[in-house]
Amino acid sequence: MENSQKIASLELGRLVAMFAIIALHSQVFMTYLLMDDTPVFGYAFNQFTRFAVPFFFILSGYFIQPKLMHDPLKTIQSYCAPLLKIWIVWSALSLALPFNWKKVAENGYLAERTGYWNWLTQNPLNALFEGGMVHLWFIPALIIAVSITGLLIHFKKTTWLIPIAMILYVYGLAGGSYQTLTEVWTPFFTRNGPFFSTLMVAIGFELRRRNITLSSTKSMLLLVTGFVIHFSEAYWLTQFDVPFNLHDFLIGTPLMGIGMFFLLLSKPRLGHHPITFTLSKHVLGIYVCHLLFVVVFLNITGMMGLTLALRDFLIVFGTAGASTLFVLAINRTPLRRLLFR
Repeated sequence: MENSQKIASLELGRLVAMFAIIALHSQVFMTYLLMDDTPVFGYAFNQFTRFAVPFFFILSGYFIQPKLMHDPLKTIQSYCAPLLKIWIVWSALSLALPFNWKKVAENGYLAERTGYWNWLTQNPLNALFEGGMVHLWFIPALIIAVSITGLLIHFKKTTWLIPIAMILYVYGLAGGSYQTLTEVWTPFFTRNGPFFSTLMVAIGFELRRRNITLSSTKSMLLLVTGFVIHFSEAYWLTQFDVPFNLHDFLIGTPLMGIGMFFLLLSKPRLGHHPITFTLSKHVLGIYVCHLLFVVVFLNITGMMGLTLALRDFLIVFGTAGASTLFVLAINRTPLRRLLFR
């Protein structure tokens, strides 16, 4: 697709969301700016970044909608097969590469890796929906959501999409952040699989299908409302001993993603620059490799004895820079076909 056909603001949104995820996984602000020895600012920042994953799912549903409507089964195959390959390859790499360099030096490679492999086998079903490293859950969740959407279209049951997605989302909440209250049984961690991704993809799909837009003012109001509800829920759940920073999805989380999407859609020229288009097309590659670079910089900062803000700065910006350069470099080699789409 030519840059002129892309919406610059949504491409910029990809980059902003990707940076938010890198910062989230870098666990910034968790050792300073404390209140009563609690990283309140770190917890708040952790939850602030939770708009990013819903935004990515909504974006996926929005852009795939025309193809799904035209030929759902063929689109499922052409869209999901490359994603599955990426998930398998990066799961294998994540299983093979050591996380704790000090332990490798002291006890050997197998001693370091065996502990992680054993941890994954404690819940093999969860590992199946997650992959070789925690962030890879996004890919099978997206595959499942797109497949559910496509199959409902194929069988002329498009009107079932939102109700089914809502049921899955409610179950995901009941078995996730609200499990302490509901005591609902779940076969695996409900962030993984279809529970949250289906609704987010369905929302993006329906926004495109129905050509729904909002003004920037209404979009901002929706975004702020989503944040207020999400943060209020997170705070309320602390009285039931649910950690404030635990939540991937809450009731207000979809509104955060939708609000961000509408806000960017209302300003289509925002971020219109060649660099935006150049980098945004590599976001999936950056996503799948970034956590391994977080591990690299965690080890480096640990060996250097860096702490506090300097440590966070090096991990976040080192990861963002290194993962971007890595993807750009790999895309100039034959390895591109193996590692990325």
